[in-house]
Amino acid sequence: QVQLVESGGGLVQAGGSLRLSCAASGRTFRSYAMGWFRQAPGKEREFVAGVSWSGATTYYGDSVKGRFTISRDNTNNTVYLQLNSLKPDDTAVYYCAANSLVITRSPRDYDYWGQGTQVTVSS
Repeated sequence: QVQLVESGGGLVQAGGSLRLSCAASGRTFRSYAMGWFRQAPGKEREFVAGVSWSGATTYYGDSVKGRFTISRDNTNNTVYLQLNSLKPDDTAVYYCAANSLVITRSPRDYDYWGQGTQVTVSS
């Protein structure tokens, strides 16, 4: 089993930065691919970034490439998402998720989810 808890969300101005953290518990954490998704009001849940269990492979959604960075620290059972050059369109609830197989873009492929953390970007 994997339990996930996100933190680090908040209110920032356009062009600013935030770092989100996802604290994981469970002995199998390092065997899971991890992903970040986001969901804005009235929109479907969107893939933001993913990282393989080793941390060697990463993928990003088209809307965040060059601005966001995903990383993981398996020693401390933590996944991070660095958000730079934030735009108002980045406003959403951000969720951390674990996939027992490989990185995918579909939220339906992920087995475990955190509660989400709100990111709000003002213009």
